[in-house]
Amino acid sequence: MGKTILTVLGVILAVWLAMTAIGAILSMLKFFFFIGFVAVLVVLAVTFVSKMYKSS
Repeated sequence: MGKTILTVLGVILAVWLAMTAIGAILSMLKFFFFIGFVAVLVVLAVTFVSKMYKSS
């Protein structure tokens, strides 16, 4: 009986750990995507300003 309870608790803990890891990875990917998006906007803005001043 004790072995069964510990097995069930172990499975629950493993599932919880997997879900936590997946959530952390997805959160990290969202953060990196946001940082990349901001970087692209900065590069586009700098390119636009640079071309604007060259044409003057």
